[in-house]
Amino acid sequence: MAIPAAAFAGVVVKSSGPSAGDFPVGRQVNDAASITLRAGDKITVLTDDGTRVMQGPGTFRVGEGATQTRARFSNLTRRNAARQVRTGAVRGTGDGVARNPNLWFVNVAASGTMCLYDLDAVRLWRPDAASAQTFKITDQATNASVDVAFVETEAVRALDPQGLMLSNGGSYTITAPAPAEGAGEDGASSVNVKFVALTEEYAAPDQLAQALISNGCTSQLGLLADTLEASAQ
Repeated sequence: MAIPAAAFAGVVVKSSGPSAGDFPVGRQVNDAASITLRAGDKITVLTDDGTRVMQGPGTFRVGEGATQTRARFSNLTRRNAARQVRTGAVRGTGDGVARNPNLWFVNVAASGTMCLYDLDAVRLWRPDAASAQTFKITDQATNASVDVAFVETEAVRALDPQGLMLSNGGSYTITAPAPAEGAGEDGASSVNVKFVALTEEYAAPDQLAQALISNGCTSQLGLLADTLEASAQ
């Protein structure tokens, strides 16, 4: 759906149900538009006014009834990103798997593209903090690497930029320790992460969502959507 630049538009950040194909993640919808959903449909749209969660069946006007999420969104801004502020809305996935508590933490167990404001102030997060572990981060272009050691019960650890300087657009491999002592590198698992530096301050959730979508930062988009959706219900 093409929308004139002057029109107020929201962006779809979550979509499920029979009509999900008509409202894919990333699609812009005019705030004044009405959409009809079928039974089982659930669409979450971020607008300039807040978060709009629509669940079918029924016909809904996108811009009406949006829940203000400015206070929670302020925790996701550039200024607060470096303070290890928790989003606080998502505790887990519902199946016992830990969920990343912060939009700006790099999950050492997940591949994908990661959008960050400051590549010199990166914090790594691990889902399982039961025991001490050491992860290796390797620059795929130069083969330079650094070890990051988590002590027991520690879930978040800062990456020392002097040990390994991350580059905008660079791709890195994060290797987990072998599952058993003496298993060697062949027993270790690894993920690939690409880093993208955000250069703008985003004043509204829909603007940040568009930036995450355009840069391919899908895991962060999902966390943003879950966090704001939870606050809207």
